[in-house]
Parts: sequence; C-alpha cells; structure tokens
Amino acid sequence: MYGNISVTDAPKAGEQYIEDPVKLAEFEAKIERGEKIEPTDWMPREYRRQLIRMIEQHAHSEIIGALPEGTWITRAPGFKRKMALMAKVQDEIGHGQLLYSAAETLGKSREEMLNDLLSGKSKYSNVFNYPAETWADTAVIAWLIDAAAIINQVTNAKGSYAPYSRALERICTEESFHLKYGYDNVVTLATGTPKQREMVQAALNRWWKPIMHFFGPPDKASQHTATLMKWKVKMASNDDMRQQFFESYVPKIWELGLTVPDPNLRKNDDGVWEYSDPDWDEFKRVINGDGPCNKERLSVRKWVEESGAWVRNALLKPDARYVTPLS
Repeated sequence: MYGNISVTDAPKAGEQYIEDPVKLAEFEAKIERGEKIEPTDWMPREYRRQLIRMIEQHAHSEIIGALPEGTWITRAPGFKRKMALMAKVQDEIGHGQLLYSAAETLGKSREEMLNDLLSGKSKYSNVFNYPAETWADTAVIAWLIDAAAIINQVTNAKGSYAPYSRALERICTEESFHLKYGYDNVVTLATGTPKQREMVQAALNRWWKPIMHFFGPPDKASQHTATLMKWKVKMASNDDMRQQFFESYVPKIWELGLTVPDPNLRKNDDGVWEYSDPDWDEFKRVINGDGPCNKERLSVRKWVEESGAWVRNALLKPDARYVTPLS
C-alpha cells in the first residue's frame, strides 16, 4: 500500500521535533472534528513529512504502474481492446500528475520527487516490479490490482489533508471504470476457450502474492500505521483493507470458477479471512530493488527523463521562479 514502503527523509537518530503544544492541540482538535487541513494551515513537521512520503510514493506508483500494461498496447487482441488499454494507461499517467501536484502543495518540488525516484531514495508500490507475461496478466492487473487500489483510495479520500482528498475523489471515479474494464477482460477469458481459461488462471497464480503484498505488511510490522491513523492521513490499517479485499473479491473469483492459489484461504466463523503468509521477505527484497523488474522499470523512467530534458530546457524561462501550488 502507498506510504508503507520506505522511511524517506526520516528524522536523524536522536533528533526530535518539538512542536508548539498549543498549535499541536489546535491542529489535532481540528482533525478530530473532521475538518480538512489546507496547505496554508499550520501542521506538524511529522504530518508534512508523512504526507509527502505517502503522496509522493502514490504518484510514483501511478507512473511506474502504467508500464506493465503499457507493454501490451501494441499487442492487444483487437482494436477495441487496444483503445481501451491506451485510455487506461493515459488515465494512470494523469493520476500521477494529480498526485505530484498534491504533494507539491507541501513544499517539495516535482523535480525533487522525480530525482528521488530515479536515485532509489523514494519508493513505489512493489506490485509494479513484476512482469505482465501474457494478455491475461493485464486483465488481472486491471481488475484485482485496481480493486485493491480503489479500496485504499476510497478509504483515504476521507482523510484529513484536503488536496490529497480532492485528488483521490477524482482518481477513484476513473479507477472504477478501470476495474469494470479489467473485470470484463477476466470474464471474457474465464468463459472463453480452454486455452484462454488456462491463461487467466496462470496470470492469477502469478499475481496473487504481489496482490497480498500490495496492502503492506501486517499491522504489527507496519512502522507508519499508528502515526498516519492518528492524524487521519491513513483511514484504515493494512490488515483491515486486506480483509475488505478478500470479502469483496474472493467470492467473485470463485464465481468465475477460478482457483485462488492459496490452499489456506478461508473465511472463519468470526468473519475474518485466514490466509497463508505471502512471504514478507520477498516483499522486502522487491522493495529494496531485488525484484524481477526493478531495474527495468527505473531504466525506462531514466530514459524518459533524459530524452525529454531538451524539451523541458527549451520551455524553461531563465527568470522563472518555482511557486508552490495551493490545491
């Protein structure tokens, strides 16, 4: 899940920020009343830091997340599918731009964010470091990865920081169409020829573990959850959102006659879904750069950054001054 995958710009060991207790109390009371925080409002340094980290990583995930599906645009089965996939990839890039703008309201420039991405200092969702081997992979991504993202985004759209909430509301509207597009693709394959059904089942098998990783580590191992939830930056825990995913989408997978590749997955009498350990060591390895496609994903972004530098330089006005956006 966005915001649970690095400790970018964490305070140095032994360094503590001492906030004005009166302002801090007013800030927390405002959040407790359900009011939104705007960019010009006073906020604790840690609140700002956590928001920058979370929104920045979300923006990176939208941009990098377009790459696995984007590789299939030229190979999509038919003109209709090709056009639909192009529109989806274009939307994801647009979401990244909205999120970079939201993060910029907190004082970090887009250039700094992209530099941190390319240097490896700032992370993005681990799920996008896996390859889309077949057309069926794009279907599973569009349905189940986007479903997981929607659960995260709909929840956090109710959060305390106004620019992020506004961006998420718009993004969720478009993501709902992506989910329908993905579901239609999965249904088409699952009810098609034996070869198509075999292909979509294989894709589900490949992506199930990354989907489990998407929500982040269990709450007991998540280092940011308590702080983020206290200030309503994050509105539900990793485990709660993973349970919501199980409840909403596992029955739909089963309805299609597909098999979830987890023999231990079951809903207990208390309503809680039980599942196998999805290998959190792999989760950490992938986030730290040792995934199947980490190097490839960043190399593409570096190529884009370098090849487009002349355009940015041509448009740059020597006397231009960076202005932090307000919304």
